Amino acid sequence: MASKAKFHGSYTALVTPFKNGSVDEAAFRSLVSWQIDEGVHGLVPVGTTGESPTLSHDEHRKVVEWCINEAKGRVPVIAGAGSNSTREAVDLALHAEKAGADAVLVVTPYYNKPTQEGMYHHFKAVNDAIGIPIIVYNIPSRSVVDLAVETMARLFELKNIAGVKDATANLARVSLQRQAMGPDFIQLSGEDMTALAYMAAGGHGCISVTANVAPKLCASLMSAVLKGDYATGLKFQDRLVPLHDAIFKEPGVAGAKHGLKLLGRLDEVVRQPLMPVTPPTGKVIRDAMVHAGLLN
Repeated sequence: MASKAKFHGSYTALVTPFKNGSVDEAAFRSLVSWQIDEGVHGLVPVGTTGESPTLSHDEHRKVVEWCINEAKGRVPVIAGAGSNSTREAVDLALHAEKAGADAVLVVTPYYNKPTQEGMYHHFKAVNDAIGIPIIVYNIPSRSVVDLAVETMARLFELKNIAGVKDATANLARVSLQRQAMGPDFIQLSGEDMTALAYMAAGGHGCISVTANVAPKLCASLMSAVLKGDYATGLKFQDRLVPLHDAIFKEPGVAGAKHGLKLLGRLDEVVRQPLMPVTPPTGKVIRDAMVHAGLLN
């Protein structure tokens, strides 16, 4: 049985760099190394922020392999393995396990609107196929379905379902899930702005988009609150709030890539239908990075 290992702290939902139409391996590896050097607690390649919808399956698998290979066990890797096809999700999860991922992140099936029972069987199929922990990704704003607490409790009885990435932005959900599943059910915020409050209600960490641009600040905030030091956490929050806000003015991937370009870390290339951020948003991101102390 896979141990439902504790995942906690700041996990970066990594962007996927592109160059000349292809995935940029050198830039990606360099991003992974820098993130670890900056003190992140873990990495999440090829989630939505990694532009999984527009990566081919071959590219998706390569990015997972590069991430694990570059991390060299220094931090845990939770590999994105989501799909709205159960068979596809199982295939991606099997590959991630074989590649050496510590866990997989599996999103609720988007667009095809399954029932609670349909979602239960989707996650059960992935659970039955692999032997590493599964983090359920619940993001109703993108997937149009919301995994109910009751369904989550049924899933937690399965051997590999370890926790949730909760992007509902509903802070009551943390308490309700803690009540239903107990404190061992890993609750990771999927929403940067409310992550501090999420932790106070019993969360274990955050899978963060902003951490692409501000890995050290995001990790420092999480390290402080994991020790119960919310006053210090709030100081980091005050530095980060404008950046959280700015990065999500347009799709978060584009905002994060713009911030990374300003830091000289990668080319600001996103795949259509996404577009690079508009100049007014770019200015807001730059100002927020100055406020956070990331740029002069």
